[in-house]
Formats: sequence, C-alpha cells, structure tokens
Amino acid sequence: ERGSEVGGGDQRTTVGTVARMVQVAELDDGRYAVVSVGTRRIKVNAWLPDDPYPLADVDDWPDDWPDERYASIDVEARVEQLTGRVRRACALAIELGDAGPDPSSDIADDAVLGSYQLVALTPLGPADSQRLLAAPGPVARLDLLDDLLDDVEAMLHFRLGNDDDESDDGSM
Repeated sequence: ERGSEVGGGDQRTTVGTVARMVQVAELDDGRYAVVSVGTRRIKVNAWLPDDPYPLADVDDWPDDWPDERYASIDVEARVEQLTGRVRRACALAIELGDAGPDPSSDIADDAVLGSYQLVALTPLGPADSQRLLAAPGPVARLDLLDDLLDDVEAMLHFRLGNDDDESDDGSM
C-alpha cells in the first residue's frame, strides 16, 4: 500500500495476485523487461521476515460467487452494461493524452474474469484498482466499479471541458 519508494513507511497490502511470466527479456543495461499475467488472487495471512525479499504466508482467495442473495442479479449482464461505460472512459482518457490500454480490448463473457478485465481497462489509480482487487467477488467488484466510474467520468469530462476552454481562447 505504501513504501519508501513513494515517500512513506512500508505498509503492505493483504491482497495480491499470483502472476505467470509470459515473456522475459534482458535489457542492454542488465535490467529485465517482464510481461506477466495474473492467474489467481491470494490473501496474506501474515507477513514473514524479509529474507532478503518480502515473504508472506498466503492462501488462495477465490472470488465469492453470487449466492441466493444475488439470485436475481444477472452478473454477465452487469459486465456487459459496464463494458460500454469503461470503454468510453478509457477512450476519453486516451483522447486527453493519457497512456492506457486499447479500449476495444476483448472482455470475457465469464463474470469473474470479465470483472477483472474491466478493472484493468478502467483509467483508475493504483489505490482504486487495489480496492477493486480486494472486493469479495464479481458482484461487489462490479458495484464498486460502477460507483468509481461516476467519479472517473466526471473527472474526464471536467478535463475535457478545461481543454476546450483553453483552446477556445487561444491560451495554452
């Protein structure tokens, strides 16, 4: 959550992702470029002493699937409904000059995978992305994403309006 690299004391999160490296390349200066994909979510039970890197006792943490409380909710339809909003927000962020994923990226029909893909596509900061990762399941994740999109869309439209104002009067 916080660390010396961002100007604070070390504070570790309790939710993470196991990642599979799909491509690794050594750079000329001895560093490595790594492309990875998340494979499953984990919950940290306890942080262990660093030796020399952070170590933790973890358990797999699969998503809660909607139970009888959510029987009336069509989760796949929620993914489809939010996909349009997320694509528009992503496209607008790119139009405003932000780096981001391709808004036309495929979103899985599977509700769990689709909910994670929507999080990755949405122009959010790391704290909001982490909150979404820590949601107990796809219904809670999609509900939170829907709420966060209200703020994201408002901020993007505000920025777009300010860009229009600056270009209308000739100022930079």
